[in-house]
Amino acid sequence: MANARKLLKFAVLLPAAAAMILFSIANRAPVTLSLDPFNRETPAISFTLPLYLIVLAAIGVGVLAGGVGAWFAQGRHRKGERTWRREAQTARADAERLRVSLSSQASLPRS
Repeated sequence: MANARKLLKFAVLLPAAAAMILFSIANRAPVTLSLDPFNRETPAISFTLPLYLIVLAAIGVGVLAGGVGAWFAQGRHRKGERTWRREAQTARADAERLRVSLSSQASLPRS
């Protein structure tokens, strides 16, 4: 099963990496990224970068934002897991305490 998962991962990541490399090679021309919506001719904040860097950075920011959003959305599930784990530890400790108590009662001589 693990080998099939590794093979599937390789089969997906290899073409994705190849596509990213080919995209980067094809889009090396510099473009100006302007962050000033009010002045098109002389923007206050602008960067001249290769197009592929802008696109890959936008994808990276999107992946990061999606990961953070998913992490926050799963917060209640993580909280529930912590609660269940604490309850299970308490139940194990109670069971062990009862087991020790029963075994000590069984070893006492009866009169």
